[in-house]
Amino acid sequence: MNLVNEQVYKQWIKNIVIFLTSQTVSLFGSSLVQYAIFWYVTLNTKSGLLMTIFILCGFVPTFLLSPFAGVWADRFNRKMLIILADALVALATLVLAVLFLTGYKELWLLFAMASIRAIGTGIQTPAIGAILPQIVPEEKLTKVNGINGSIQALVMLVAPMASAALLTMASLEMIFFIDIITAAVAILFMLTSFKIPVHRKAREQQMVNYFTDLKQGIAYIKQHPFLLKFFLFLTIYFIFVAPAAFLTPLQVARSFGDEVWRLTAIEIAFSSGMMIGGVVIAAWGGFRNRIHTMTLASLLFGVCTFSLGITPNFWIYLFFMMVTGVAMPFFNTPSTVLLQEKIEEDFQGRIFGIYGMISTSMMPIGMLIFGPIADYIKIEWLLIGTGLCMFIQSFFLIGSKVLVEAGKPAN
Repeated sequence: MNLVNEQVYKQWIKNIVIFLTSQTVSLFGSSLVQYAIFWYVTLNTKSGLLMTIFILCGFVPTFLLSPFAGVWADRFNRKMLIILADALVALATLVLAVLFLTGYKELWLLFAMASIRAIGTGIQTPAIGAILPQIVPEEKLTKVNGINGSIQALVMLVAPMASAALLTMASLEMIFFIDIITAAVAILFMLTSFKIPVHRKAREQQMVNYFTDLKQGIAYIKQHPFLLKFFLFLTIYFIFVAPAAFLTPLQVARSFGDEVWRLTAIEIAFSSGMMIGGVVIAAWGGFRNRIHTMTLASLLFGVCTFSLGITPNFWIYLFFMMVTGVAMPFFNTPSTVLLQEKIEEDFQGRIFGIYGMISTSMMPIGMLIFGPIADYIKIEWLLIGTGLCMFIQSFFLIGSKVLVEAGKPAN
């Protein structure tokens, strides 16, 4: 390796370490608050309808904002967008903490907090998806995305345990302040240590016409048939994912017991699986064809979701929850890398914005269907039905010649 290549190598390694560190710190604080609020709503209401409202508050703003945030990620400084999103959530958390300390603890405040967090997510998701190809060599994208998935899984493993422990020792308000501190640390990392040139389009004088840019993004999708089929698959699939993603804590509280340790256990099982899956996908890289890896994950999702609906034993239930977690990076990593590799830089923000819009809108739509139903029929039946649907749909993914062709390696 010559001196120039060595310097370039060291620079991207340094950048990715700083970036992932700042995002991990921020994610940890956010996860502490997210688990604490989610458990509060679950255990204090045990209502499928209120959980649906809470989930909608956490996703609808992301859905509405994602197309515009995708334009921002293509046109403006992606680093500053990520920082501003963290700052927005930290400020909102500070206001919530102060209100709780004064004794004003209305449920609607938690719904409002979920909405503000969703706005931050809507801004960050396309910016993060588009910024990684700027700092990571293409041949390293799968490995870095896999490592990132493992780190996120580790945070998801530690956060529920830490949140449960903190809830027994400290007030909810104190957990809010931890989130504020971690957000501040993450912002400081990004401002002082993360050095990355602004991408080409952001350096140009901006004459922003959001609808024109959105039309260009939609036209880009129409010109690439694999994107149209890929997003159509995701649209249907995420609706079926909703019960497994959102109703399992309520199922556990109803069928196995409403102790906090049980809710913590399912999060730990899922996160442990995600961490294992992330390590495996980072080391293995998946099948040469990314669609094949996604199909394997999709089949596992279907089988595990079905199994969660028929398992009478809580410990076996945890096993299937862990396997579901293992499958998650097998789906997310190749799908993300597929978009990062195939989409031109000038359109990556918009495409990831649409990707985020689909992923954040279809599951709440699924909850609009399944959440209210969960107050009238057993959640187990919903899991059995959606598990079968996901299993069957997986064959449409691998059966699409356009998608299989797009999933082939470039060389």
